[in-house]
Amino acid sequence: MNDIARELPTAPEQTVAAYGSDAIAEQLRALGVPYIALSPGASFRGLHDSLVNHLGNTRPEMLLCLHEESAVALAHGYARVTGQPLAVALHSNVGVMHATMAIFNAWCDRIPMLLLGGVGPLDAMKRRPWVDWIHTTVDLAALVRGYVKWDDQPMSVRATQEALVRAWRITLALPQAPVFLALDAGLQEEPLAKPAPPLELERFSAPVPGSVPEDRVREVAALFAKAQRSLLLIGRVSGDPAAFDRRVALAERVGALVLTDIKTGATFPTQHPLQPYPPRLYATGGASEVIREADLIVSLDWIDLGGTLRQACGGAPPAAKIVQCSLDAALHHGYQMDYQMLPPTDLSIVAPPDALVDALLDAVPARADRAARPWHVATPEAPASSHVAPPGLLPLAEFARITVEKLASHNPSYIRLPLGWPGEYCRFAHPQDYIGFDGAGGIGSGPGMAVGAAIALRDIGSDRLPVAVLGDGDFLMGVTALWTGVHYRAPVLILVANNQSFFNDELHQEQMARARGRPPENRWIGVRMSEPGIDLAGLARDQGAKGYGPIETADALVEAIEQGVADVRAGAVAVIDVRVAPEYARAISSSLMRHLPQS
Repeated sequence: MNDIARELPTAPEQTVAAYGSDAIAEQLRALGVPYIALSPGASFRGLHDSLVNHLGNTRPEMLLCLHEESAVALAHGYARVTGQPLAVALHSNVGVMHATMAIFNAWCDRIPMLLLGGVGPLDAMKRRPWVDWIHTTVDLAALVRGYVKWDDQPMSVRATQEALVRAWRITLALPQAPVFLALDAGLQEEPLAKPAPPLELERFSAPVPGSVPEDRVREVAALFAKAQRSLLLIGRVSGDPAAFDRRVALAERVGALVLTDIKTGATFPTQHPLQPYPPRLYATGGASEVIREADLIVSLDWIDLGGTLRQACGGAPPAAKIVQCSLDAALHHGYQMDYQMLPPTDLSIVAPPDALVDALLDAVPARADRAARPWHVATPEAPASSHVAPPGLLPLAEFARITVEKLASHNPSYIRLPLGWPGEYCRFAHPQDYIGFDGAGGIGSGPGMAVGAAIALRDIGSDRLPVAVLGDGDFLMGVTALWTGVHYRAPVLILVANNQSFFNDELHQEQMARARGRPPENRWIGVRMSEPGIDLAGLARDQGAKGYGPIETADALVEAIEQGVADVRAGAVAVIDVRVAPEYARAISSSLMRHLPQS
């Protein structure tokens, strides 16, 4: 694989901090920030200079992105792999405005991240005419306050150093989410009157979440002992492989069935006999049956527990006893509704879900009568696709089957999967088999997340093949992130499920038309991306990546995947444009339509 690209200054770094931004940069290094993703901007030109000429562009190293959304998405993908935050520098109000969607994705996905927003000089006498005035905001964090965990606008160098340490502690503490600091350009460029060494981090250790109270552990253990049909709903949990194994051990010990969620990363082996149905966006079909039949449901921070129970039970109260273990309520407020429906809970535990798993493994004896066999026999479900696609288009299920089968021997790590991906092709046995969704459905995050995750996998020395399967709309909105991956030699294989449409909206338009007695055949207008078709592989090649396609047959897809894998193993970014039929897996399509409000 090619050597990692490094952008090193020609002159030796300045060892003595002379400006406010030098001290800020030193504090970032002291925190252990490995990278700072950015699109350049004058509002943090002082920090930019300090990173280059004071720190030598190492620890942290700058990662140049061509759009602020991509910079945030890169940090999102990196944290998905490592669990560790990156810093992202955003140019004043306009840069933050660009980044807001990606920040909201990270918020909904509970991703740690240090966001640094430059502010034009707060001292009006230091502002350049025109541009510094329009790029100065008194309360920059107001743009994102509804979806960051904490924010500040410190007014001195020492206060900024302290704010950085506080921000780092807060973003790492569970439940995790992005934090935001506004950095005054004038303060960055101000000469230091006296030395300002970084704060000693040994005196500011990160908070450790508490354990589950013993009486709560005993209560849950007693519920498991009585239950005949227990169910684990596994949501936002640790990506640690040891924690993954302990969840398996608990399910086997108590004989609990398991459901997982495609919106999170891999949390339980999808082929395990105790997981009868594959992960999906919604718990539908047989998964709903399991929820209705269970007499005990233990939620490990399941996303939208209330909505899932309501859907599965047809609006009626669930018959099962409900245990919810989650810290997420610490982030709930009135700005927006990512907290979802209020769930019924017989027992609510405010603790990290994996801490409850660990405690239960010590408290619950093995259920000899239950552990050996699932209490529910999975019901056969309709195949993902049963029709023949038009000439030149692959059925989505065929695309998924070929992709999974051809990549299986290459130890892939799926960074992203598209909205309509058939659940039966989610074959996960390790946390890195699937990294996860974008959090908030913000289209355009996929390429940036793919590059960030690829950088993380490269840096930890993983032998995994980074793979992202993206929708065409997602790919096109974030396509310039490919340049960052190529430039910094972060090899990744991207397959684009190209149905030449914002297809989710086709389904919504069809549903609207049918509900109103209007022609559903018109669903494509204002939605399809054709005439002309867009050369996705060409867009990749123009940025230095390898590009193949459009791929229109199964044989061509097999050949392209083989070539793409070879390219990535040689250190390249490779993109395969696969023309797929405009369809989703049956269960996903029906679920999306069932959730559309009716007029």
